[in-house]
Formats: sequence, structure tokens, C-alpha cells
Amino acid sequence: MKLHDLQPTPGSKKRRKRVGRGIAAGQGKTAGRGMKGQGARAGGGKGPYFEGGQLPLVRRLPFKRGFTNIWRVEYAEVNLDRLGKFGDGAEVSPETLCEEGIIKSASKPVVVLGRGDLDRKLMVKAHRFSASARAKIEAAGGAVEVLPLED
Repeated sequence: MKLHDLQPTPGSKKRRKRVGRGIAAGQGKTAGRGMKGQGARAGGGKGPYFEGGQLPLVRRLPFKRGFTNIWRVEYAEVNLDRLGKFGDGAEVSPETLCEEGIIKSASKPVVVLGRGDLDRKLMVKAHRFSASARAKIEAAGGAVEVLPLED
């Protein structure tokens, strides 16, 4: 095969339709646009998202998906198995948890969750306790104190 033998596959190249060039061309007079109406006019026709006057889908959808709860309280979570660092009879508070490196900052409210077991008597101060954590602390002879949430 030589360079002069190259040609497109038969049927792949189609001639451009020249509309409005007289009756003999087959697309004369109205040029395939029908008679009167929106589609016959220059610039006529509806936009790609026109839905017959109904508010289009893209305008009905919210700009931002989901929802952000402005009242959400984000807690620093502490499980009971992490409280093994404290000695028997110790007082555990957000400040002491921060000093031990269990939580990053004492500024967030603390929630104590019930994963793990507790084998020592602790006085635990936190902003919230799960029911199982409260039960395990009290079963070990300790006490819980719920701190108020700061606004």
C-alpha cells in the first residue's frame, strides 16, 4: 500500500447538506424547518434544559448537598481502656486527660465510652457518659460527675 492508495472507509465521509438552495436541491424554501413556529425562526428552539416552563431540574436542586447542623457538639472520645494510666483513687478530668496525652486539647467537651474494662476506683469528670461506661465506673467503686457544656 502506498500513500496515494489511502482513502477513507466507504460511507464514512458524508457531504454537508446545503439547505435553502432552491427546490431542486430537495431542501429549498423552508429548508427542513417546517412551516411557521418557534423552530422556524432564527435563534428559535428551546434551550437544552428547558422543561416546558416547569422550574428546571438544575434550578430545583440545592447548590450544596446535605445539611450542616449548626448545633452539633463535637466531643473528644475517651474509652475506659485508656483510663488504665491513672492510679487507684485518682481524679480524671479533661485537664488530666490532656496532660496524660489521651486527648489533644481540654477545650473540646469529653465523652467517656464503655469499651474495655476498669479495675480501679476513679473519680471521672466528663461532659457526657455512655450508659455502659457509667455502669462500669460505678461497678469498680468509682464515681462519675457530669460537667456542664460551655456555650
